[in-house]
Amino acid sequence: MNSAKLEWQSKLVFLAVVPWIVISVYSDTYDWGKAGGDVSYSTLGLSALLGLLAWATRSGTPYAAMTGALITACLMYATIQPPHSPLSSGLTPVLTLLVLTSMATRFGRGRKEHLGTAEKRHGRVATQVAANLGLAALAALTPVQIWLVDNRLFVPVDAAPMRIFIPALAALAQAAADTISSEIGQVLGGTPLMLTTFERVPPGTDGGITLAGTLAGVWAAGVVAGVGALALSGGIEMLVVAWIAGVFGLFFDSFLGATLESQGLLNNDAVNFLSTASAAAFALLVLLLLPHPTIG
Repeated sequence: MNSAKLEWQSKLVFLAVVPWIVISVYSDTYDWGKAGGDVSYSTLGLSALLGLLAWATRSGTPYAAMTGALITACLMYATIQPPHSPLSSGLTPVLTLLVLTSMATRFGRGRKEHLGTAEKRHGRVATQVAANLGLAALAALTPVQIWLVDNRLFVPVDAAPMRIFIPALAALAQAAADTISSEIGQVLGGTPLMLTTFERVPPGTDGGITLAGTLAGVWAAGVVAGVGALALSGGIEMLVVAWIAGVFGLFFDSFLGATLESQGLLNNDAVNFLSTASAAAFALLVLLLLPHPTIG
């Protein structure tokens, strides 16, 4: 597949994500600034620090680090709870994802370079960050004042203050699972099998999966979901729903890779964005089917 012909998809994903996030971060910074400024200072400062860390460790280019910092700030603002603590916010699962994926990318780099599947040494670019993390931020921007007819998801904040964040956490879990499964599978998984046909394919083939890679991805989704649930006091519901949805998105990613991506209809950024969207949508569906919390 000539990826250059599909570069417009990466740009479209970037434009669909980043402007909304910039507007949201600017608006939230202005609002919290009027309320005292402590929340804004900690949110912007820690998000920028995380971006600098990603750049310093060559996990991403400068523009990628900037994009990641904006997404992190957006997720932090969306998960503010009294009393305010930066670690009790979206910062913690994002930081966990960054650490896990950075370690996995560096694991067995010699073998990946031999296979020709190693990531470039400057790390991810801005469009890749937007494709992997942007949907989580967009899901977190869902206005909590909107109520469904049966009131199953958007419940009073006193009953479930962070339930609205579960689809966003599912998207983060999927992003971690996808990267970890790919990076670990290339080193420990042996010859992958095509998801749709179970035929053996060369490492790095779109839609190819390995047992080791899949198990590592499932584990990574659970770690991010668990850390997020702990940080946000979301309980077992947040952990289980986000974890299951993240794993669903992992297999949906492989399915898109084996079909539309292998046929040259989608590039990797589009697949990643749609896969995180599938995880968020799956989590939303589960939440709508579950009994909703009530007050009193």
